[in-house]
Amino acid sequence: MEQNKAKSYGSALYTLITVFFFWGFSAASNGVFIPFCKAHFHLSQFESQLIDYTFYGGYFIGSLVLYYASEISKVDIMNKLGYKNGIIYGLVLSALGALLMIPAVNSGSFLFILGSFFVIALGFSLQQTAANPFVVALGSPETGGNRLNFAGGVNNFGTLLGPAAISIILFGSASKQLPADQVQISSINNAYLILAGLFIAVAIFFWVSKLPKVTSDEKFESSKKTILPLFIIFIGFCLVFIAKPTSAATGIPEYVFVYSSLVIILLTLFGALMASSKTKDGWGAMHYPQLIFGMIAIFTYVGVEVTIQSNMGSLLKTKEFGGLEASKIAPFISLYWGSLMIGRWTGAIGAFNLTKSTKNILTIVVPFIAFGVVLTVNKFLNGQDISGFFIYALCIAVLIVGFFIGNYKPVRTLTIFGLLGVGTIILGLFTTGNVGLFALVSGGLCCSIMWPSIFSLAIAGLGKHTSQGSSLLIMMILGGSIIPPIQGVLADRSATAVAGMSGIHFSYIVPVIGFAYLAFFAWKAGSVLKKQGIDIDNMEASGGH
Repeated sequence: MEQNKAKSYGSALYTLITVFFFWGFSAASNGVFIPFCKAHFHLSQFESQLIDYTFYGGYFIGSLVLYYASEISKVDIMNKLGYKNGIIYGLVLSALGALLMIPAVNSGSFLFILGSFFVIALGFSLQQTAANPFVVALGSPETGGNRLNFAGGVNNFGTLLGPAAISIILFGSASKQLPADQVQISSINNAYLILAGLFIAVAIFFWVSKLPKVTSDEKFESSKKTILPLFIIFIGFCLVFIAKPTSAATGIPEYVFVYSSLVIILLTLFGALMASSKTKDGWGAMHYPQLIFGMIAIFTYVGVEVTIQSNMGSLLKTKEFGGLEASKIAPFISLYWGSLMIGRWTGAIGAFNLTKSTKNILTIVVPFIAFGVVLTVNKFLNGQDISGFFIYALCIAVLIVGFFIGNYKPVRTLTIFGLLGVGTIILGLFTTGNVGLFALVSGGLCCSIMWPSIFSLAIAGLGKHTSQGSSLLIMMILGGSIIPPIQGVLADRSATAVAGMSGIHFSYIVPVIGFAYLAFFAWKAGSVLKKQGIDIDNMEASGGH
């Protein structure tokens, strides 16, 4: 990359990482906004999950457009545009989406609201494509990983504060909370006005600042055979959007389209795996099996991470899990996202050059410090009685044991946390009350360290195709768009009790299957890489999405 190594761009870095905060704040806020919209617009569980569908779908479509534009023009569009301009244009686009949210909310149209979420996410997609390499470029390459970890920590603060802030905006402070049926959805307008203003302010800062020119010196390589599979995946993505109107017109149940979407996406990727194994010409990065298995893993991981919390609001309304009002669920959504922060702060320890004893001490201490931050936010922002959360320290203790066994090795770490995820969600399926709830929430602890492990395994050995492989992996954030509606449809179809569980409770079988695949991927990727002569046990994972 081209960059000015002699200068320190500290102020630029601190401003740049605000976009990481925005991503986390917006994504985590959906956990509170989804159940509110479900009640306000009288939506089914599937329909309520369309918020995540459009939000994460915006990431997918934005990445796909950039990919196709580069293939058609034979030029890396983001490289030509420049990472600074990419961030500016992304911020302006997100600001437009935030401003669109105001007339959307006032119109009372749920479809208009979904469209606004989509525009915001399109901007985020452009920002994310540009911001990560930009953070690395703002200083010496040797410390680039530490800057990304710092940015990831800011993202985690956004996920922790988002649910609390949106809950206060919608329902009022803890001492003066309104019942959900007395809340006007237009009260959310101020939040999006503030967000739009912040987006524009940061964009102006970058526009007037003298920042290093950041471009990639990698030669663009066309991969024509990837165009058709990605288009088929796009068709699969669209099936979820047309499910309701097409069902109304044809009488075909909605779930047929939703399940078909998942089947099409997975079969397309496995089909590409088989086709590329016969000849690598024209496939680029996709002729590496670890990448395709990794694309499915990122798809699964993001889907699992999102769907656990997106459906949690409805779960908490059931008698078995407390029968809470919409205004009371924010602390639990915050605890879930806080769990990811706890794990990621712990995972970041491996990125620093510390003695073994220091790492061991920090691996024990840091998770509880992070837990203290989570409790503090819930105490002072949500007005939550945090004494009921103290028992969650037992779950954090299990996380710490997992870190010691994993020892920051991608295969081992991903296997351990994948299996822990299967175990904790199964425990949540067969129990209720606080035991079941904390078991499900601890899925966040299991997800926390997975992104870097999956990413490092998927791009290992790609060589000159590493950049393209990374782009394809980012595209698979699509899982956050598809898997929550899958769980929503399952919850609706299982409305009557299954094995004594409510439909929404039973639907948590979805993340069980997801975690199981992630454990399988760890084994499979390790096996594939060994055949390629890569000693994956010497790789270290750090950071997080």
